[in-house]
Amino acid sequence: MATTAPLLSPQQARRAPLPRLPPPPCVVVPLPARQRRLGLRRAPPPCTAKFGKFDASDAPADAEEAEAAAADGAAGQPAEDDDSCLPSDLEDAIRQSGKASADFVNSGGMRAIAELLIPQLEFLNEEGAQAELWALSRIFLDTLVQETGQKVTAIFPDAGAAALLKYQWQDAQFKCSSLSDRKPVGADDEVAVMIIPDHQMLDSVERIASQLSDDPIRPLVMWNPRLVSGDVGVGFNVRNLRRNFLSTFTTVYSMRPLPTGAVFRCYPGKWKVFYDDPKRPNRYLLARELTDRPDATDIERIFGGTDEESEESPSLMNNVMGVFSSVSRFMRVISK
Repeated sequence: MATTAPLLSPQQARRAPLPRLPPPPCVVVPLPARQRRLGLRRAPPPCTAKFGKFDASDAPADAEEAEAAAADGAAGQPAEDDDSCLPSDLEDAIRQSGKASADFVNSGGMRAIAELLIPQLEFLNEEGAQAELWALSRIFLDTLVQETGQKVTAIFPDAGAAALLKYQWQDAQFKCSSLSDRKPVGADDEVAVMIIPDHQMLDSVERIASQLSDDPIRPLVMWNPRLVSGDVGVGFNVRNLRRNFLSTFTTVYSMRPLPTGAVFRCYPGKWKVFYDDPKRPNRYLLARELTDRPDATDIERIFGGTDEESEESPSLMNNVMGVFSSVSRFMRVISK
């Protein structure tokens, strides 16, 4: 009778080794060159600015791709608009006027005028208008101090306003004085700014300007001066004032909205005359650039020339002529 092999105890039993299988064949699928490069890119850093810089690893591999990318970027970049230099709002205009005045002073200029001939700054006798006006003037002064880095003194029309603002603006980086002060400009002041000097204080304005012309010579900036008023007429005194005093100043900033356009200058740029863009509401097209300030005759000639080129110009011409007909004589007398 056949005998069976004795069974092993569980402790002595061994598992039978599993047979080893050969590894599966590696199938290599070639990828396009562009996908291989993308697989090697590292994650781009988070963009913290409106226009982030390109990372070096994102650059095209060859010169042809680099030229194509540059051409695509140039084609996608919009051209600069004619009215891109114009301010977006009132505060932006005031900052522009401060920057233009600072650029003029930093370049060695001595006498400057920054004017904003806009309705918001015309009515000073309304209730609360002066408080708002002084607040806007501080934007100009802060910008001037920041851009020049010099000691600035602000000269206000009356002593009451200067005292009030000196108390309210204790953190200001400039001094406050008035035209009626005995010494509105100190010996250590480097730049003097007259805030809305009035034609009634013309003698004080000329006296301070004369003092600043002596040793040491210091720059003088007039912000929104009202030295020429329609109440005083356009006789010999006004012409003499402009010839002998105002002609020594450079208008570094001027913003004058028109019913159908605007006259603009921001130092060191030229004078620019704009007219309404008929295809885009609240936008302007550049009509002409001039070296000197345009007067009523220049504006008539500019818009008259546009009349021959544009279908929308007849209504534009009529509107502009309606605005300037009442002031053309005054402008021709006092313009440079």
